[in-house]
Amino acid sequence: MSSTTRITVTLPSDQVAELRKLTDNVSGYVAEAVARQIRHQLLGDDLRRHEEEHGGFSDEELAEARVRIFGSAGSSKDADAA
Repeated sequence: MSSTTRITVTLPSDQVAELRKLTDNVSGYVAEAVARQIRHQLLGDDLRRHEEEHGGFSDEELAEARVRIFGSAGSSKDADAA
C-alpha cells in the first residue's frame, strides 16, 4: 500500500450527500477521481508537446487512435463525439 497523507477538502454539501449515496469509502472514491484527473491532464500535456514538436495529428493518425481506443466497432458518429 502506498503512503497516504490526510488532508481536509471542502466540498458543497449536496456533492457530499451524493458521494455518500454512491460509496461508503468517500476517501477512496475521491482518490480515484483525483488519479483519473491527473492522468487526463498529463496525457493532454503530452499530446500538446507532441503537436508542438511534430505538428498536428493527421486524419489517419486520429482514425488509428480512435480504433485503438474504441475498437473497430465504433461508428464515425462515436469518433466525432471523442
